Amino acid sequence: MPKRFVVAAFEFPDLPRFPAGFELAEALTVAAQQLHDTSTPHSTMRAAVRLAVHILPGAEHAGISVMERTQQRRTVAWTDEVVRSAESGHPGREQDRYWEGLWTAPVLRVEDSEADDAGTVLSELGLRSALSLRLRADRRRLTVLTAYARKPRAFDEAGVRIGRLFTAHVSLALDSATVREQLTEAMRTRDLIGQATGILMERMDMDAAEAFESLVKASQRENVKLRDLARRIVDAHNTT
Repeated sequence: MPKRFVVAAFEFPDLPRFPAGFELAEALTVAAQQLHDTSTPHSTMRAAVRLAVHILPGAEHAGISVMERTQQRRTVAWTDEVVRSAESGHPGREQDRYWEGLWTAPVLRVEDSEADDAGTVLSELGLRSALSLRLRADRRRLTVLTAYARKPRAFDEAGVRIGRLFTAHVSLALDSATVREQLTEAMRTRDLIGQATGILMERMDMDAAEAFESLVKASQRENVKLRDLARRIVDAHNTT
């Protein structure tokens, strides 16, 4: 399960909101730089929800959630607790229909929660508007960024366009961070397996090929990932 994060707005007092005279290109450039400075997908999502509140006109809160085809939904980054409540509290048929619509539409809006059946949970929390934008999508899973506001019709067409530009940057940064994390993990796994192979070579008087084959067979026999088995061998060796 992905890690979960709470991001308080006061952590970033130096980041300006998007004033009327501020150039959109400059704002998105600054956002892109901050997104690409993150080191993991989790930190990218943390930065994205924080930036969304400042970049998207009308946004007061933001969250990123992951949706499964099984209709399971979990919030993985949020600016404050009201977002968690909005995305996970009291699901109903109309509320679920709103989220399910993101499988076929890249953007969905609740313009006035008090006039929209899908916005019942929002209105209970004092939220009147929501703007959901897809970040990632495949056959099994969606990743969605949603901005919330306490005013009705807070997100107009200009806000939607800015939102789509912003989420394009978020998606690119998220993909980049994911690749870096995977490469880092692959390097760590390679080193770990190399250490475990060396330990087996020493203990069992094997050459490298025999030791690695023994490790693979043990992994299959015990139904344990090769990386996890290698870690067990290295940890046991280091404690002796």
